[in-house]
Amino acid sequence: MTEELIIAGFGGQGVLSMGQILCYAAMMADKEVSWMPSYGPEMRGGTANCITIISDEKISSPIISSYDTVIALNQPSLDKFEDKVKPGGILIYDTTNIIHPPKRTDIKVYGIDGTNEAARMNNIKVLNMIMLGAFLKKRPVVEIAMVLEALKKVLPERYHHLLKINEEALHRGMELIEEVETPV
Repeated sequence: MTEELIIAGFGGQGVLSMGQILCYAAMMADKEVSWMPSYGPEMRGGTANCITIISDEKISSPIISSYDTVIALNQPSLDKFEDKVKPGGILIYDTTNIIHPPKRTDIKVYGIDGTNEAARMNNIKVLNMIMLGAFLKKRPVVEIAMVLEALKKVLPERYHHLLKINEEALHRGMELIEEVETPV
């Protein structure tokens, strides 16, 4: 099993930490991982993405140009990476921040109202965990228990009081994912 994905959005949406948490969880499951972040000079509001590869075998290169899965949290990311999903792959996007939905018909497309759901949970910062839960529902590359353990390692102790809401967000994302009809 090898899963090659890119997670992309604005800085401050938890894009890089989503990939990092996924990699930590995969390492704890004795998988090979690669995590390659890319971001603009801005702290928040600029673009950010990370290529994350999880495999049962050695990973030959962290640099790839097409992906099994794309998770897009904003319109610029969708515009940039929609064409990079391998045929038969998956595109998961946050419907809240997308004006022009994906048009591809040779991939599975899933829309999650992630930003609004995070707002309903009274913590906009759990958007990334909602989207990660949605991804793991369709591509169970690691177990949720491993993700929760990884969260404990990635989150500084002063934020451990947020572990419960992050767990709830993961499960909520798993519930929310639904296939989106793509225009023909």
